[in-house]
Amino acid sequence: MRFYLSVADFLARMGAYLAGAVLVGMVGLILWEIVLRSVFHTSTFVMDEFVGYGVASATFMALAYALGQGQIIRVGLLIERASPGLRRWLEILSAMVGMVTAGLLIHFFWLRVARAWTRGSVSNSVAQVPMWIPEAIVMGGLSLLWLQLLAHLIRNSLGETRITRPAAH
Repeated sequence: MRFYLSVADFLARMGAYLAGAVLVGMVGLILWEIVLRSVFHTSTFVMDEFVGYGVASATFMALAYALGQGQIIRVGLLIERASPGLRRWLEILSAMVGMVTAGLLIHFFWLRVARAWTRGSVSNSVAQVPMWIPEAIVMGGLSLLWLQLLAHLIRNSLGETRITRPAAH
């Protein structure tokens, strides 16, 4: 059990590092686009498409880490007023609902990735990015989230609670 929890945390952290690298790459691409447009009067012609992929990638790859660190935005109206025992069961229930939801999204993204792969679908831009690539990255982020939700479920089932940072008022 402990091994799984540490692996889930490690994978979530790697997803966050990847999200950070994608953000740095997006900033670099935007700066390069600015230089190209203002100095050389040309363009990459793909900046908006790649930044869109980057935003989706960074968002989904960082979700698991945010959950593990207690940084997911939550409505604390019910949980803050619940007794510790009830809170534990609410956490377990929310983890299970999250796992079902993420599992359904993973399933549908898998269908999209497989369809894009078999059809050879590419984007309608100069870059002609194979569409399975950005969709697979989003599916990977959802998979990391599912693994972290399972870790959250295990921790709460064992009675362990992570320190969550309350939202600023």
